[in-house]
Amino acid sequence: MSNDLLENIENGIATLTMNRPQARNAFSQEIMTGLLEKLTAYASDKSIRAVVLTGAGGAFSAGGDVKGFASKADGAAGGYDFNEKVEHLRAKMDVSRILHEMPKPTLAVIPGPAAGAGFSLALACDMRIATETAKMTTAFSKVGLSGDFGGSYFLTKLVGMAKARELYFTGKVLSGKEAEAMGIVNKAVPEEDLAEAAAAMAAELASLPTIAVGFMKKNLNNALHGDLNSVLDWEAIHMISTFDTEDHKGAAKAFVEKRVPEFKGR
Repeated sequence: MSNDLLENIENGIATLTMNRPQARNAFSQEIMTGLLEKLTAYASDKSIRAVVLTGAGGAFSAGGDVKGFASKADGAAGGYDFNEKVEHLRAKMDVSRILHEMPKPTLAVIPGPAAGAGFSLALACDMRIATETAKMTTAFSKVGLSGDFGGSYFLTKLVGMAKARELYFTGKVLSGKEAEAMGIVNKAVPEEDLAEAAAAMAAELASLPTIAVGFMKKNLNNALHGDLNSVLDWEAIHMISTFDTEDHKGAAKAFVEKRVPEFKGR
């Protein structure tokens, strides 16, 4: 894997760190390829019980490389293939779908700026923790673009249509504290407390009954667009499935014995 994306796996927690601090961790081909490869593998790896996505050098990610966009804008238009470009971008955007759908809890740790597609990636995660002073913005309108990586979907679900339109149209910059108040991040903490608070949150997620959490994600994702009957159908299927897990059987026994259960993801 490229140095643009760093991997650490410890105690069932896989941490991926976007590592282009000189560019505020703007996406590179290496970052995109690495994210797609690693996240796809984590989704089916039973030893991985939680996934953390973050950035190096005090930033989360500036998203697309605007300097690169500018150089392309100044170049010749020869050989331009619209459909090919759409397919290429859509393939990279699958990172957001995997973060949203993988049967493991995903946590974005936001130490600083999260903008454009970088903000979209943070939104694709199940939960977010940020510093109180971290700056978050859709940013796309500032450079004449419409937005990608699922941000319009996730932000609308989090804050509602009217507020999502405002944040997209104006590119307003939110602090971590403001984002917490709006429900965009789950927790905002002082900068000096981020590492400890994020580690505690990731450890808590990794300690949960992994199979049940995976089915919870499916239920909640179904609830975003399904009708009540279909949601009830899937809840029934997933509930019966979790009755057969070691985690449930062990937790039921622990409940009777008045002790804390220890989940093993099985």
